[in-house]
Amino acid sequence: MPSFDIVSKIDGQTLDNAINTAKKEILNRYDFNDSKSTVDLDKKTNEITIVTENDMRLKAIEDSIISRMMKQGLDPKALDTDKDPVSASGNMIRKEIKIKEGIDKEAAKKIVKKIKDSGLKVQASIMEDQVRVQAKKIDDLQAVISLCRGEDFGQPLQYINMRN
Repeated sequence: MPSFDIVSKIDGQTLDNAINTAKKEILNRYDFNDSKSTVDLDKKTNEITIVTENDMRLKAIEDSIISRMMKQGLDPKALDTDKDPVSASGNMIRKEIKIKEGIDKEAAKKIVKKIKDSGLKVQASIMEDQVRVQAKKIDDLQAVISLCRGEDFGQPLQYINMRN
C-alpha cells in the first residue's frame, strides 16, 4: 500500500550557515557600530539567543536572521518568535527564539482533520511527531500533498518516504 510521511524538520547545517551569515551582516552594519550585540545558536536545545541593547536592534537582528533563512531556502515559520524579550545584565535585553522541530499534537490533529474532510480515500495517522498517510493509489497521495501545501498549519511541512 503506497504511503508517505508528513514531517517538520529543519536542516541544522543550513540554519547554522544562515545564523553565521546574519551575524557577519550585523557586525558590518553602521547602526550596530560599538554594539555589544550577540547571536548564539544552541544546536542541542534548538534555540537562538539574542542579546542586545534595545528593541530596535533586537528587531533588526530578527529581521536579518529571517531574511538570511529565506535566502538559504529555510522557512521562517520554523522560528517561534512569540516570546517577549527579558532584561539581562545591565541595560541589555535577551530574547530566546525556539526552533520548531517535529509536528506538535495540535498541528497534527489539524492536518489529519483537513485530510479526512477532503473526502479523499486515504488513511492519515499521527505517529509521534509526524503524520503518515496511506492510500491505494499514488494519485490520492499526491492530492493530499497539494492539499497540505495550500494550507497554513503554522510550521513548515516536508513530505518524505514516498513508498509504493
